[in-house]
Amino acid sequence: MCGIAGYVSHGIGEDATAVRRWGEKLAHRGPDDRGVGVVGPHGFSVGRDASAITPDASTVLWNWRLAIIDLSAAGWQPMRSADGRHAIVYNGEIYNYRELRAELESLGRTFHSQTDTEVALEAFLFWGVDALPRLVGMFAFAILDLEERRLLLARDPFGIKPLHYAAWPGGFAFASEQKALLDLPRVSRRVDAQSVYDYLRFGLTDHREQTMLEGIRSCPPAHWMEVDLENAQASSPRAYWTLEPERRFSGSFEQAADQLRALFLDSVRLHLRSDVPVGAALSGGIDSSAIVAAMRHLEPSLELHAFGYVTDDPVVGEERWLDLAAAAVGATVHKTRARASDLVADLDGLMCAQDEPFGSTSIYAQYRVFRLAAESGIKVMLDGQGADELLGGYHGLVAARLASLVRQRRIGEAMRFAWRASQSPGRGGLTVWAGEFLVPESLQAPLRSLVGQELVPRWMNGEWFAAHDIEATPSKYASRDSREVLREQMLRLLTRTNLPMLLRYEDRNSMAHSIESRVPFLTTALAEFILALPEEYLIDGEGRTKAVFRRAMRGLVPEAILDRRDKIGFATPEHEWMSELAPQVERWLNGESAARIPALKLDALRDEWQSIRARRPRRDFRLWRWVNLIEWAGRTRADFS
Repeated sequence: MCGIAGYVSHGIGEDATAVRRWGEKLAHRGPDDRGVGVVGPHGFSVGRDASAITPDASTVLWNWRLAIIDLSAAGWQPMRSADGRHAIVYNGEIYNYRELRAELESLGRTFHSQTDTEVALEAFLFWGVDALPRLVGMFAFAILDLEERRLLLARDPFGIKPLHYAAWPGGFAFASEQKALLDLPRVSRRVDAQSVYDYLRFGLTDHREQTMLEGIRSCPPAHWMEVDLENAQASSPRAYWTLEPERRFSGSFEQAADQLRALFLDSVRLHLRSDVPVGAALSGGIDSSAIVAAMRHLEPSLELHAFGYVTDDPVVGEERWLDLAAAAVGATVHKTRARASDLVADLDGLMCAQDEPFGSTSIYAQYRVFRLAAESGIKVMLDGQGADELLGGYHGLVAARLASLVRQRRIGEAMRFAWRASQSPGRGGLTVWAGEFLVPESLQAPLRSLVGQELVPRWMNGEWFAAHDIEATPSKYASRDSREVLREQMLRLLTRTNLPMLLRYEDRNSMAHSIESRVPFLTTALAEFILALPEEYLIDGEGRTKAVFRRAMRGLVPEAILDRRDKIGFATPEHEWMSELAPQVERWLNGESAARIPALKLDALRDEWQSIRARRPRRDFRLWRWVNLIEWAGRTRADFS
């Protein structure tokens, strides 16, 4: 696990100072060591001294190392191939590196370290880009080919590890975090209006290659791209994998549960490979409880530490479930609590870590969990990210399942499903939610206006967005010919909406505290298997989510947890906090940064704020989006022209 960055041009020139500064800018991602490779007039050199980055250099590779596997100096980067032709800087972990190494050794390749980094390099040298689908893990890496004068960039199948880039005439740069690229004077700070709209209206980020700033893009998950060192021009990203199972599963529910259990345990087994202590994030929900249970099942003697966020709020508190899950596996529990004043104190660090706006204060709860783990000496954490998207865990996906039944004209079954499913907490509007999936996209805007859910609310400056050609698209709807609305929406959550932004939150929060966060639900084998299952295996006739996974975990996870019907996660009492923070909110909404954002109608926005204060709604995240955008715009000096 590391941080990486690079720069390509005919000559770095005046950018040399900024590129040298990256050494401190991204140090939190790899505090154990750092390395820099420089292509200059006299060839390629590697070392630790940033002063080697001179104006006449043409290519620079940075690496910051968080030592997890093979802690020796043999894991230092940039790592060069035996013949000196290639060099890699790498962020992530390849969990099946031992199996790949054995295969490569049988094919005549030799190794000089015990690292997965060397395996990634040798796999690429032997198989080329065909190596990418073979890698089980999370990664973003750059491989320099000094003979062909090119740089290959690649990102893991789900985008667990970040890879941002910027391009301009005669230059190209990439980095694990946007803050490094913003140091470069030729990277535009002009906002991308579509991204601003999607965030303000729907809370969406990280769902497009384009970031919130026009000058910075992200290499999509499961893609690779090349940069020609001669002209510093990059190719368009190319896919090496797509989440489209070739065949549908035809076995019984019990057979599916047995296979899922085996795949899940094998994934956790691989994710436990580490030369440093491994802990787990624990909320008391099914997913995180399954991970700690699997860890104990696979390694009975493991000194297991679990970390969770707890609150005294009776609506969002999960402490009793956390305690139950920890007790069942004999884990040592570490808990963190937070108050509104803590959020204010940590807000600067949190926003600096995240780079872009984020959806709610639940991100702060996660930030606190990783901080606690770091304070306890843990360097690797396992987390349940991705399970809800893969297994149909959200209430909204229950509505999608109902929409599937309607589309398939199974009306009697749909009526029974709607009645039974609506008995669970938080599903009072199930039939309305299902209607959202079924209404054609062309009718979404007028119908939303009728129920006070306009695509461009009065606090948004519609003229500004229209002038910037934004597309006011609803956040969810089903394709007209789709008969499997649930499967379609799961793919949407996995590839376009929820998961990409949740993975960004997780990466930045963990790396801000120099922790490697691993997500064992997100392997291509698990995803392909689950997406091939019948919809009723995921959400059963009672509206029970994750049905097949609940069955798969019987005997491992406490029955009481497997039978839970509520859905919470790392939830925070956000609106209570915002009420406590009213003076700070007033300063945000009336400050200079807000006044420089023409996308907002501040008078209407302040009226909405007063309405929110009076009504105290529990699930209205508009306020947080407003203040988050205002803070981000001021921090980045974003240009809204």
